[in-house]
Amino acid sequence: MNHLPGITSQFVDTERIRFHVLSCGPADGVPVIFLHGNFSAATFWEETMLALPHGYRAIAPDLRGYGQSEDKRIDATRGMRDWSDDLAGLFAAMQIARAHLVGWSLGGGVLYRFLIDHPEKVRSLTLVAPVSPYGFGGSKGVDGQPCYDDFAGSGGGVVNPDFVQRIKEGDRSADSPNSPRNVIAGFYYKAPFQAARAEDFLTAALQEKMGDDRYPGDFTPSANWPNVAPGVWGPINAGSPKYVAGDAAAFIAVQPKPPILWIRGSDDLIVSDTSFFDFGALGKLGYVPGWPGDDIYPPQPMLSQTRAVLQQYAARGGSYQEHIIPDTAHSPHIERPDAFAALFHPFLNG
Repeated sequence: MNHLPGITSQFVDTERIRFHVLSCGPADGVPVIFLHGNFSAATFWEETMLALPHGYRAIAPDLRGYGQSEDKRIDATRGMRDWSDDLAGLFAAMQIARAHLVGWSLGGGVLYRFLIDHPEKVRSLTLVAPVSPYGFGGSKGVDGQPCYDDFAGSGGGVVNPDFVQRIKEGDRSADSPNSPRNVIAGFYYKAPFQAARAEDFLTAALQEKMGDDRYPGDFTPSANWPNVAPGVWGPINAGSPKYVAGDAAAFIAVQPKPPILWIRGSDDLIVSDTSFFDFGALGKLGYVPGWPGDDIYPPQPMLSQTRAVLQQYAARGGSYQEHIIPDTAHSPHIERPDAFAALFHPFLNG
């Protein structure tokens, strides 16, 4: 793996897991901790880390299940708690009392839980294209009601099996829409953008830990459309509303309430009210047969759910900003770093 000049790569042992961590900036700087999303790793943050204003210390771990961190299973029945507990262990091992926290996609979901568990450790929260506080898939309405009691349509069984097999094989080709390279190019970014470090990003993403009890996780057959319900292992099950939906109320009520910055891309097809990775949206578009209709299984309103939760957070004494970066998809910090920094840096300094 090639890291940019100025980025330090190291391993940090904690009570729970051996982390691979990237860092830069002065050792005594104010800590800013970056959490990546699914099918990615800390490397996706390197440019953002190096661009931080003077006086900040950037720290980006590979989460459990990803990158070069120790291979340990994720107990999905705990929702985001394995990751939250791991992060608390990293705080302890690196002697960090408080930090600014930045979470992209799945990493944003981890930060919802970490704020609930450790509000005293959080200076601010920056959410970049975060998953909904109600999880990914299987819910409807701005209040995250389950489409079915068994949360069918979420969890490890919903991931494209060809994509999974290609990750297992370390596929670096561009010969299929399901190749890891094309999924990153087609959904993380808005065409015609191409990442300068596409090869390093692909290498980092392909280090994801694979298997029925890793990624994507196990699943349970369901009589409800689309006939798969969550299992109990792995990252995609951990993000099912079956295990995280109750976190939204705790997030709204948490005290103290640090300020929140929400940044998203104008053309995100992953986290969206019409996500191409949500069975409700895919069924409505005719890509998955048997769709039971809008009354039973509409597209998950991911953005509307997040906004409703943040509005309630603000009504209970917190504050948040929502900003949309135009002509970007799921990775605005990579696609338009200057526009991202123009929002992120004043927020940190404020």
